[in-house]
Amino acid sequence: MAVLPVTEGISIDDAELQESFVRSSGPGGQNVNKVATAVELRFDVKGSANLPEWLRERLLQRRDRRITQDGVFVLSGQRFRTQDRNRQDVRERLLQWIQQATITQAPRIATKPSRGAKRARLQSKNARGEVKKMRAKVRDDD
Repeated sequence: MAVLPVTEGISIDDAELQESFVRSSGPGGQNVNKVATAVELRFDVKGSANLPEWLRERLLQRRDRRITQDGVFVLSGQRFRTQDRNRQDVRERLLQWIQQATITQAPRIATKPSRGAKRARLQSKNARGEVKKMRAKVRDDD
């Protein structure tokens, strides 16, 4: 059984991927009407036994229109003229999608500006106000 490695400890069995081949749309000459080169890949995120629970939750929480209400991720590929190349392309895109979910953002640590930074900001605001004040019309007080 072939395995699709996602990260060092996570992999997906080929049995979990459902592929169907359909005819591509767009240019391609006579070949486009005869050969089913486009690939539609389905991966059941909700029912996958190989994904850890935290990753499954993170993938399902994404607001991605390619995820059905049943938790199935559907990808289609028809960029290339051959079925095999489209298959590889769709699998690579699936891996990238899952790998992006494994990356955790470092929490932002709130900081306060220093006293010197506050002073510099106020001085620059004051200087800018002085420049604008100089643009005012000159009043004649005679």
